[in-house]
Amino acid sequence: MNAKKLATFAGIALVLFFVIAQPGQAAGLVDNIIGFLRDAAEAVITFVSTVFS
Repeated sequence: MNAKKLATFAGIALVLFFVIAQPGQAAGLVDNIIGFLRDAAEAVITFVSTVFS
């Protein structure tokens, strides 16, 4: 088994453990990530709109 597969399996196992052990905090983390991505997308849209207006 190569290192990339091992790291992938370890990452998946860590995420599953976190979701099972502390689902409330895991949901909060996902919510924060989605909020960050939404804010970043809005910033890019504002930038592009400003450039082309």
